[in-house]
Amino acid sequence: MDGTLVDTEPYWMAAETTLVESFGGTWSHEDALQLVGSGLLDSAAILQKAGVAMEAEAIVSHLTDMVQESLRTQGVPFRPGARELLRDLRDAGIPTGLVTMSLRRMALNVVELIDFEAFDIVVAGDDVDNPKPHPEPYLQAAALLDVDIADVVVIEDSPTGVRAGLASGAVTLAVPHIVPLDHLGAHELWTTLAGRGADDLADLYDEKSTMTGATR
Repeated sequence: MDGTLVDTEPYWMAAETTLVESFGGTWSHEDALQLVGSGLLDSAAILQKAGVAMEAEAIVSHLTDMVQESLRTQGVPFRPGARELLRDLRDAGIPTGLVTMSLRRMALNVVELIDFEAFDIVVAGDDVDNPKPHPEPYLQAAALLDVDIADVVVIEDSPTGVRAGLASGAVTLAVPHIVPLDHLGAHELWTTLAGRGADDLADLYDEKSTMTGATR
């Protein structure tokens, strides 16, 4: 979600900076980059090391509240081509799922702001025991969609997400945003989703599925 569907990473980074500074610490852009795509409890542990004297769950809840407030007051900055691609997938009858390490309440809040029913299922950070880069989030999504993971195309913008997609056995498409995704082994790298449709993903799957051992 964050960075692939919506450009909320600046909201997260601002919330992290404000929180760390409230405890007398410092938080740089480079510090923030290490949290991109990470599980929220893993991120909370890093923030604790930066001086945030709060329980991990409290940190997660506080940051989520701050980001949701930013979404309410500053709007939802959808990534180029993301909504259009989702609409085309829906029109083509292709099942879709949102897999994010954000809390479910935030994920549903973002999904509700899309002007059509974009996803069949949502798997959020508080729905799994093992966050990305573990494959569990994507394997759970495939199970909820009742599809074989080998028939799935994962679209990711973070290193942890790409690793999770690859570990799950899905065809994994990297679309970098804030951090580079070269040399992670993604099956394909697109610079943007703008101008892409369901046919492009179908062609990608046909071309790359043999690399995962998938068959149609």
